[in-house]
Amino acid sequence: MNFLRGIADWKQSRTEKVRADMESLGRCPDCKGRGFISAITSVYLPTYDSIFDCPGCNGTGQFVHLSGNELQ
Repeated sequence: MNFLRGIADWKQSRTEKVRADMESLGRCPDCKGRGFISAITSVYLPTYDSIFDCPGCNGTGQFVHLSGNELQ
């Protein structure tokens, strides 16, 4: 169980670091400042057919402070 907890802690710290880095650059951490999120539609031959506006920044690509600590 310590191994799994270690992985979970590492993932959490990495997520916090990416968020802090993106905040310092003024970019959305969900889409990394692109303003959109693409979805892989095929498992065997990855194609990006579906492109959606980022729900975290509403397609602006900018870091937005909302109520709470999460982007919505």
